Amino acid sequence: MVMRLERICRVMFLVVLGTVGTAQAASIRKDIHIDIPPETVWDAVADFANVHKRLVPGFLTDLKMEGSSARIVTFANGVTVKEVLVTNDRTARRLVYAVVGGQLTHHSASLEVHPDGARGSRVVWITDFLPDSFADYIQKQMDAAAVVMKTFLESQRKR
Repeated sequence: MVMRLERICRVMFLVVLGTVGTAQAASIRKDIHIDIPPETVWDAVADFANVHKRLVPGFLTDLKMEGSSARIVTFANGVTVKEVLVTNDRTARRLVYAVVGGQLTHHSASLEVHPDGARGSRVVWITDFLPDSFADYIQKQMDAAAVVMKTFLESQRKR
Protein backbone atom coordinates (compact mmCIF):
# COMPACT_ATOMS: atom_id res chain seq x y z
CA MET A 1 0.00 0.00 0.00
CA VAL A 2 2.81 2.42 0.88
CA MET A 3 4.64 1.60 -2.37
CA ARG A 4 1.47 2.23 -4.40
CA LEU A 5 0.83 5.57 -2.64
CA GLU A 6 4.43 6.63 -3.27
CA ARG A 7 4.01 5.81 -6.98
CA ILE A 8 0.74 7.78 -7.17
CA CYS A 9 2.39 10.79 -5.49
CA ARG A 10 5.30 10.63 -7.94
CA VAL A 11 2.91 10.59 -10.92
CA MET A 12 0.91 13.49 -9.47
CA PHE A 13 4.13 15.49 -9.01
CA LEU A 14 5.04 15.07 -12.67
CA VAL A 15 1.61 16.23 -13.74
CA VAL A 16 1.73 19.31 -11.49
CA LEU A 17 5.28 20.07 -12.62
CA GLY A 18 4.06 20.13 -16.21
CA THR A 19 7.04 18.51 -17.88
CA VAL A 20 6.61 17.81 -21.60
CA GLY A 21 9.67 16.06 -22.97
CA THR A 22 12.61 18.06 -21.64
CA ALA A 23 10.84 21.43 -21.65
CA GLN A 24 8.82 23.01 -18.84
CA ALA A 25 5.30 23.78 -20.07
CA ALA A 26 3.54 26.90 -18.90
CA SER A 27 0.30 26.23 -17.07
CA ILE A 28 -2.46 28.75 -16.41
CA ARG A 29 -5.44 28.02 -14.18
CA LYS A 30 -8.60 30.10 -13.88
CA ASP A 31 -11.36 29.51 -11.34
CA ILE A 32 -14.50 31.33 -12.46
CA HIS A 33 -17.58 31.62 -10.26
CA ILE A 34 -20.77 31.91 -12.31
CA ASP A 35 -24.04 32.59 -10.58
CA ILE A 36 -26.15 30.03 -12.47
CA PRO A 37 -26.61 26.25 -11.98
CA PRO A 38 -23.80 23.94 -13.16
CA GLU A 39 -26.17 22.10 -15.51
CA THR A 40 -26.75 25.33 -17.44
CA VAL A 41 -23.05 26.23 -17.55
CA TRP A 42 -22.11 22.71 -18.62
CA ASP A 43 -24.67 22.75 -21.42
CA ALA A 44 -22.93 25.80 -22.93
CA VAL A 45 -19.38 24.48 -22.34
CA ALA A 46 -20.18 21.07 -23.84
CA ASP A 47 -21.67 22.54 -27.04
CA PHE A 48 -18.32 22.36 -28.87
CA ALA A 49 -19.77 23.64 -32.15
CA ASN A 50 -21.42 26.73 -30.67
CA VAL A 51 -19.12 28.23 -28.02
CA HIS A 52 -18.96 31.42 -30.08
CA LYS A 53 -22.73 31.81 -29.58
CA ARG A 54 -23.36 30.14 -26.20
CA LEU A 55 -20.24 30.62 -24.07
CA VAL A 56 -18.05 33.53 -25.18
CA PRO A 57 -19.88 35.54 -27.87
CA GLY A 58 -17.90 38.54 -29.03
CA PHE A 59 -14.66 37.09 -27.68
CA LEU A 60 -14.95 34.45 -30.42
CA THR A 61 -16.38 36.00 -33.55
CA ASP A 62 -16.61 32.95 -35.81
CA LEU A 63 -16.45 29.17 -35.68
CA LYS A 64 -16.37 26.63 -38.47
CA MET A 65 -16.56 22.92 -37.72
CA GLU A 66 -14.31 20.41 -39.50
CA GLY A 67 -16.12 17.16 -39.01
CA SER A 68 -17.54 16.56 -35.54
CA SER A 69 -14.38 16.98 -33.48
CA ALA A 70 -12.39 19.91 -34.86
CA ARG A 71 -13.21 23.58 -35.11
CA ILE A 72 -11.57 26.67 -36.55
CA VAL A 73 -12.23 29.58 -34.20
CA THR A 74 -11.66 33.26 -34.87
CA PHE A 75 -10.97 35.52 -31.90
CA ALA A 76 -12.04 39.16 -31.67
CA ASN A 77 -8.41 40.20 -32.23
CA GLY A 78 -8.41 38.39 -35.62
CA VAL A 79 -6.32 35.37 -34.59
CA THR A 80 -7.60 32.08 -36.01
CA VAL A 81 -6.70 28.66 -34.55
CA LYS A 82 -7.73 25.06 -35.03
CA GLU A 83 -8.97 23.32 -31.88
CA VAL A 84 -9.49 19.56 -31.67
CA LEU A 85 -11.88 17.98 -29.19
CA VAL A 86 -10.03 15.48 -26.99
CA THR A 87 -12.64 14.61 -24.35
CA ASN A 88 -16.24 15.58 -23.68
CA ASP A 89 -17.11 13.79 -20.44
CA ARG A 90 -20.71 14.64 -19.61
CA THR A 91 -20.67 12.67 -16.36
CA ALA A 92 -17.63 14.51 -14.96
CA ARG A 93 -18.61 17.75 -16.75
CA ARG A 94 -15.12 17.97 -18.22
CA LEU A 95 -14.20 19.10 -21.72
CA VAL A 96 -10.64 18.88 -23.07
CA TYR A 97 -9.39 20.38 -26.31
CA ALA A 98 -6.03 21.00 -27.98
CA VAL A 99 -4.82 23.69 -30.35
CA VAL A 100 -3.01 22.17 -33.32
CA GLY A 101 -0.72 23.93 -35.77
CA GLY A 102 0.34 27.53 -35.41
CA GLN A 103 3.13 28.86 -33.21
CA LEU A 104 2.52 26.67 -30.17
CA THR A 105 4.39 23.37 -30.12
CA HIS A 106 2.05 21.98 -27.44
CA HIS A 107 -1.38 23.06 -26.19
CA SER A 108 -3.95 21.28 -24.09
CA ALA A 109 -6.82 22.85 -22.17
CA SER A 110 -9.57 21.56 -19.95
CA LEU A 111 -12.75 23.08 -18.58
CA GLU A 112 -14.53 21.48 -15.65
CA VAL A 113 -17.85 22.64 -14.23
CA HIS A 114 -18.54 22.12 -10.52
CA PRO A 115 -21.35 23.18 -8.18
CA ASP A 116 -20.44 26.29 -6.16
CA GLY A 117 -22.78 27.35 -3.41
CA ALA A 118 -26.52 26.80 -3.42
CA ARG A 119 -27.16 27.51 -7.12
CA GLY A 120 -23.86 28.66 -8.58
CA SER A 121 -21.07 27.08 -10.59
CA ARG A 122 -17.31 27.10 -10.59
CA VAL A 123 -15.54 26.65 -13.92
CA VAL A 124 -11.98 25.41 -13.60
CA TRP A 125 -10.11 26.20 -16.81
CA ILE A 126 -6.54 24.94 -17.14
CA THR A 127 -4.31 25.51 -20.14
CA ASP A 128 -0.85 23.97 -20.60
CA PHE A 129 1.33 25.06 -23.52
CA LEU A 130 4.75 25.43 -25.06
CA PRO A 131 6.65 27.59 -25.63
CA ASP A 132 6.12 29.35 -22.33
CA SER A 133 7.00 32.69 -23.96
CA PHE A 134 3.29 32.91 -24.86
CA ALA A 135 2.26 33.01 -21.18
CA ASP A 136 1.46 36.74 -21.01
CA TYR A 137 -0.60 36.66 -24.20
CA ILE A 138 -2.53 33.51 -23.22
CA GLN A 139 -3.10 34.83 -19.68
CA LYS A 140 -4.65 38.04 -21.08
CA GLN A 141 -6.80 36.06 -23.52
CA MET A 142 -8.05 33.73 -20.76
CA ASP A 143 -8.76 36.70 -18.45
CA ALA A 144 -10.82 38.40 -21.16
CA ALA A 145 -12.66 35.18 -22.06
CA ALA A 146 -13.47 34.52 -18.39
CA VAL A 147 -15.11 37.95 -18.06
CA VAL A 148 -17.17 37.38 -21.21
CA MET A 149 -18.15 33.86 -20.10
CA LYS A 150 -19.32 34.97 -16.66
CA THR A 151 -21.11 38.10 -17.90
CA PHE A 152 -22.84 36.37 -20.81
CA LEU A 153 -23.97 33.26 -18.94
CA GLU A 154 -25.27 35.26 -15.99
CA SER A 155 -27.20 37.50 -18.42
CA GLN A 156 -28.94 34.39 -19.77
CA ARG A 157 -30.24 33.42 -16.32
CA LYS A 158 -33.93 32.54 -16.40
CA ARG A 159 -35.91 35.10 -14.45
